[in-house]
Amino acid sequence: MENTKLKGDIAEQSFALKCLKKGWDISIPIGDRLPYDLILDVNGALFKIQVKSAWFDSIKENYVVDNRRTKTNRRKMIRSSYNVTDFDFAVLYIDDLDIFYIMPSEVFISYGSEIHLIETSKRQRKPKSAIYREAWEMIERRAASMETSE
Repeated sequence: MENTKLKGDIAEQSFALKCLKKGWDISIPIGDRLPYDLILDVNGALFKIQVKSAWFDSIKENYVVDNRRTKTNRRKMIRSSYNVTDFDFAVLYIDDLDIFYIMPSEVFISYGSEIHLIETSKRQRKPKSAIYREAWEMIERRAASMETSE
């Protein structure tokens, strides 16, 4: 069983590789005290990115991401909510399937404490998270709108 830090590292590096293949640049902040994991540079537009790794819930048969900040010290784990200004996009990664969900920060923080990602076709209607599946164009559109507003 992989530990959560390793799963997070895999998710961040998978995202970075995908971005590099798209011709986008990535910067990695030093340390893990910031509310975002990476800085994405898309044609000069900079975005703070929070990357989360999903795990499979075998009871509900879907993937789950905790949308809270988790800090740990030697004695306890502290969870708190993110603010809309902490990052621009949340990237949710399903390692088993190599699938990314790209969500604007305001959408990500609007969920309760968990986001459920359903990857089965058994359901009659798609969950609201489905529109964010592989939604790379959201980043591209936001970068393009920043270019035109300058």
